[in-house]
Amino acid sequence: MSSKKNFSCAQKKYGEKCGELWGILYLWHKIYTTSEKSMRFTGNIDAKVDEKGRVFVPSSFRKILQKEETQGLIMRRDIFQRCLILYPQEVWNAQVDAITERTNMFDRQGRDALRRFVAGAEAISLDSGGRMLIPRRYLEETGIQNEVRFIGVDNTIEIWSRQAAETLLAEPEILADNLENMMKSHETF
Repeated sequence: MSSKKNFSCAQKKYGEKCGELWGILYLWHKIYTTSEKSMRFTGNIDAKVDEKGRVFVPSSFRKILQKEETQGLIMRRDIFQRCLILYPQEVWNAQVDAITERTNMFDRQGRDALRRFVAGAEAISLDSGGRMLIPRRYLEETGIQNEVRFIGVDNTIEIWSRQAAETLLAEPEILADNLENMMKSHETF
C-alpha cells in the first residue's frame, strides 16, 4: 500500500478532526522515507572556529558522508533554535520535495513559507582537509564565535555555539518529559 493510501485510510479511520495531525505525520514520513540511503549521525563533538569562520567537520561525520557518497551539503539556520542545520543534499532535496508537495502555488502563506525556508539555505562544500566555511551571517545569527558543538541528529548535523549546546543539554529532565509526552500521544493512535 502506498504512503498516500495509508494517509487516506488514516484520515477516514480517525476523521477530519485529526486530518491536520495526519498531514504532519505524512509530511515527516515523506521526508524520512524518500531518500534511499539511511544516514544516521550520532554524538556531539566540539570544534574550534578560526577567525575566517572555518571549522573542521568531525571525522566521524565526514566518514558517514563519504560512505553514503553524499553529493553536497546544504546549511540553513534551524527554524526553532539558534543553531545551524547541515543537510546532506539528498536529505535536503527530500525535505524540500515534501514541503513543495503540500504547497499550492495559489496559497500565499504556503508559498511564503516555502520561499523563506529555501531562501535561508546555502550550499556548503568541504575543502580537501575536511573544513567548511560558515558564512558570517550564520555566525552572527546563531551567536557562534570561537567554539562550536556538532550534534548528530538522525540524518542531519546541527552546529551550535558550544555555550548554547551546553545549556541545551544541561537539563536531562526536559528530555525525559518531552519523550514521555511524545510516546503518550503516539499511543493514543
